Amino acid sequence: MANHDLILGQNHSSLPLGKNQQLVLGHNYNMGLGQNHEHNLGLGPNHDHELDLGHDHDHELGLVQSHEDEGEDGHGYDDENGLAMDQKPEHEGHELDIQVQNHELTLTESNELSVSEHHILDADMRLSVDHNQDMGIDSAQDLSVQEPQLALTPVVQQRTLVASPNYELTVGQEFPDVKSCRRALRDTAIALHFEMQTIKSDKTRFTAKCAGEGCPWRIHAAKLPGVPTFTIRTIHEAHTCGGIHHLGHQQASVQWVANTVEQRLHENPNYKPKEILEEIHRVHGIALSYKQAWRGKERIMAAMRGSFEEGYRLLPQYCDQVKRTNPGSIASVYANPADGCFQRLFISFQASIFGFLNACRPLLGLDRTFLKSKYLGTLLFATGFDGDGALFPVAFGVVDEENDENWMWFLSELHNLLEMNTENMPRLTILSDRQKGIVDGVEANFPTAFHGFCMRHLSDSFRKEFNNTMLVNLLWEAAHALTVIEFEAKVLEIEEISQDAAYWIRRIPPRLWATAYFEGTRFGHLTANIVESLNSWILEASGLPIIQMMECIRRQLMTWFNERRETSMQWTSILVPTAERRVAEALERARTYQVLRANEAEFEVISHEGTNIVDIRNRCCLCRGWQLYGLPCAHAVASLLFCRQNVHRFTESCFTVATYRKTYSQTIHPIPDKSMWKELSEGDPNAKTIEVVINPPKSLRPPGRPRKKRVRAEDRGHAKRVVHCSRCNQTGHFRTTCAAPI
Repeated sequence: MANHDLILGQNHSSLPLGKNQQLVLGHNYNMGLGQNHEHNLGLGPNHDHELDLGHDHDHELGLVQSHEDEGEDGHGYDDENGLAMDQKPEHEGHELDIQVQNHELTLTESNELSVSEHHILDADMRLSVDHNQDMGIDSAQDLSVQEPQLALTPVVQQRTLVASPNYELTVGQEFPDVKSCRRALRDTAIALHFEMQTIKSDKTRFTAKCAGEGCPWRIHAAKLPGVPTFTIRTIHEAHTCGGIHHLGHQQASVQWVANTVEQRLHENPNYKPKEILEEIHRVHGIALSYKQAWRGKERIMAAMRGSFEEGYRLLPQYCDQVKRTNPGSIASVYANPADGCFQRLFISFQASIFGFLNACRPLLGLDRTFLKSKYLGTLLFATGFDGDGALFPVAFGVVDEENDENWMWFLSELHNLLEMNTENMPRLTILSDRQKGIVDGVEANFPTAFHGFCMRHLSDSFRKEFNNTMLVNLLWEAAHALTVIEFEAKVLEIEEISQDAAYWIRRIPPRLWATAYFEGTRFGHLTANIVESLNSWILEASGLPIIQMMECIRRQLMTWFNERRETSMQWTSILVPTAERRVAEALERARTYQVLRANEAEFEVISHEGTNIVDIRNRCCLCRGWQLYGLPCAHAVASLLFCRQNVHRFTESCFTVATYRKTYSQTIHPIPDKSMWKELSEGDPNAKTIEVVINPPKSLRPPGRPRKKRVRAEDRGHAKRVVHCSRCNQTGHFRTTCAAPI
């Protein structure tokens, strides 16, 4: 080693060592061989040697017992493997003794290092001495280490953690205020693995002691006059408690958890409580409960996004901002008159209203999802479909609970919205799970609408009842069948497999779900599975405070409108991509068909499938494909080609690129941060003074883990099917699980 100085700490002052004298090292005092230090340890025959110590103290070099970090006053490791500073040496003699229990190292006058009967120090000290080796002093060097090699490495804690040098408390140390002082002491106690008990804490003083039984460590801090600054006045004694010997910690509070993970949550709001637990255990060696981690995260998230309670309180101002930034939008909130608790919220943006009424198909799907926030509730949807088949959300409602009354209210608001924006409201086709509240609401508010079952809900109920993939597939084929003959053929196939399944299907009127019987126009849409389609982001939003949830939805809509608008500008076709593909497929099949013309509008088309009659004036075909999908079927395309007509001119306008661009021609505008609402409202002469106070609903999240699978409305209260064993003729189990002796 070069320049073999023995350096202890900083601000090294001289210390002669006498005979049989010890030096005890405290926390953060390292023994090493440094360079360019004026203070060195010389062990020559003249014995005029000095030993330098840091912090201008005279200390002994010794090894004492205990196994925890030093006290915050910096006076010593109370550690059975530690180094502590606690006494002043006497300046006599020429020997440096190092002792730990029965281990003894001696530097004699002849400058040799002799080792007693036990040659190796405690393992945790990482101080090792090779056998039959000595330490010599070279005349050209201050300290030359030949053999053996003496090495001191940092003490390894029980939790495999090394305390940071920043966690050092000294008399005179200052903090901006009492909170900063308490926080620093708490962080030090956690880092150095001792628990602290507060004796006094007020605006002018703070006194605490070590919580270890009989430990004399104590600290006192006080406020400086005229300023909020706190300073450490006294630190008494070193720790003798040995620290804590468990993985918990009194000072590891929820607020400490929040402060610890705050930066990580700013970077990644989806940081899970389980990941917080793992990181705190890995970094700090503390095992917390899941609830502590969850509450710590919630505290930071509340500071970032606002609390759940604040969300309800600010709803009137939020609705005002929606209408101010997006003129023509509908945003209204309702509270229970008796107690002011939240009941209902309805929001629909002007861009969505315009796009649906002027460019979308007259088709609406109704669905809902249950909120996972602190106060629960239900989010209701009314969603259309654009020309390319993508979901086009029209309106949103949030209610305190899903019931018939709230569905009636939501559909009433939706009717008023559509009626207010058009003189001739289109005759709608509505798809839902047809629970009683929705059926009554549709009949009351849209009496002329065609109301059909959403096939996703229907097939899920069917699958739960029979759990047979082949039967489920046949059910979907029956639903897609365009003619009554095809439909009945599929039902007969189901009956051959299971008469119970066929009976289950026939109990539901086919006019409510089967394409062959349905009177409205669904354009090929059999489902309104809005939640499943929005699943990737709507589930995340459903756990946020109500305003944050609505903002998440608004931002998603704003992004969709912009992306789809820009994408459509790149299209050079007449029809949207999905319609272009269907027409291209029809053209391919139509080239093999034989066409006979009856008059200028009526045609007979012969193919391997049979004969179909096409009327291009009324845009209908006997196969019903043209009427149901809004695009010419293969038979219609063959007829149009026969009379040299442009096929694209005979499609519904909603499938054209021009109409699609009109769908997304309006913009959903951003809403400013809540900190600016008051200022913006004061500057708006049309703004109304809002004095309504909305309290959170009374419904709270029930205990236990939330269910992940949605409960279908038609399954509620439905009697479970009794299964029958074909082996033993008993009920309650299947043949495959039968254990009865035969």
